[in-house]
Amino acid sequence: HVQLVESGGGSVQAGGSLRLSCTASGFTFGSYCMGWFRQIPDKEREAVASIYTVDGSTYYADSVKGRFSISQDDGKNTAVLRMNSLKPEDSGMYYCAADLSPHLDSDYDDPLTADFSHWGQGTQVTVS
Repeated sequence: HVQLVESGGGSVQAGGSLRLSCTASGFTFGSYCMGWFRQIPDKEREAVASIYTVDGSTYYADSVKGRFSISQDDGKNTAVLRMNSLKPEDSGMYYCAADLSPHLDSDYDDPLTADFSHWGQGTQVTVS
């Protein structure tokens, strides 16, 4: 049974930082793709960052490049999203996702979005 549990959201002033964690269970963590998405009401879910845990390749949305960083801790089955220089437009519900298909980043036209099929419940980020 695949489970993804996010933590670390909260409220922060513009220019501040937050660290989101996604703890995964139910699959071998170091073999697939993990991602972070965000969504605000009445808008489509937006891909923020992804990491291919087999080799550590990372991909980012243009809006967060240079400010956000995704990483993995295989020993803890955790994917971490570090967010710096936060802006009010970064506010939203952040979701962790897992793509458990046997694909590499080179198999996708857009490795940022991959083929995510499992989702966490989300953690709220508010930047004011």
